Amino acid sequence: MAYDAVILAGGAAERLGGVDKPGLTVGGRSLLESVAAAVRGADRVIVVGPERLRPRADYVLEEPRGGGPVPALRAGLARVRAPWVVVLAGDMPLLRPSHVGALLERAQAPGAGAVLVDGDGREQWLAGAWRTEALRQALGDYDGRSLRGVMGPLGAVRVALPGRPWFDCDTVDDLEEAHMNVLIEWTALACKELGIDPARVDRDLILDLTKEVAHGVARPAAPLTAYLLGLAEGAGTAPEDAVDKLTTLARNWAKATAETLTDE
Repeated sequence: MAYDAVILAGGAAERLGGVDKPGLTVGGRSLLESVAAAVRGADRVIVVGPERLRPRADYVLEEPRGGGPVPALRAGLARVRAPWVVVLAGDMPLLRPSHVGALLERAQAPGAGAVLVDGDGREQWLAGAWRTEALRQALGDYDGRSLRGVMGPLGAVRVALPGRPWFDCDTVDDLEEAHMNVLIEWTALACKELGIDPARVDRDLILDLTKEVAHGVARPAAPLTAYLLGLAEGAGTAPEDAVDKLTTLARNWAKATAETLTDE
């Protein structure tokens, strides 16, 4: 299907202290870059928001500035040329190309498009695929301020997908959860490369250990300690309480070094 993508990347991010939310980094790239990667099959990617070096896109600003999602959608849709358009928020780090593909596939059913629903069955209006002309006509006849008011009457197919692709980052807790999801994905991939059963990895235990080492000894000592623990486990020389011993050692590091200096 030929489609364009409109990504809304403005807003004040008040619950995050007014920071540049789409520019926040999760998993080595900005939230906006993650969303743009999910629509890599689009003919054109239109970002409604301040221009950035990455991702490469067609940038446009809504009028009036800060007017909300409806003026932003109107500005982005004016640049769309394809018969289908995917409309997304710029802060969804768990969205993947497969999710967008599923939306586009379901949007071909009779109706104007398809929209993701969250775990509670609520429509996520900034995660949908639409017939361009249907959405354009709905916008032209609408003078309100909510996306629900524009898209709700169009009778979109409601789509529930695994993996929480609708998850967005509105708070600090949301960002922490996104970072943890990256850690889960990385652990699974690393275990696959190393031939390790992920069920054998107590991630939280290792994270607590490295946190103690980083704070009590030095930051570079944290990954080094985890590596040494892995070597000992592989060689069969690590005691059953190896993590407890290392954690205690890290917590007492300052005291131990102070006693050593005193003895000298």
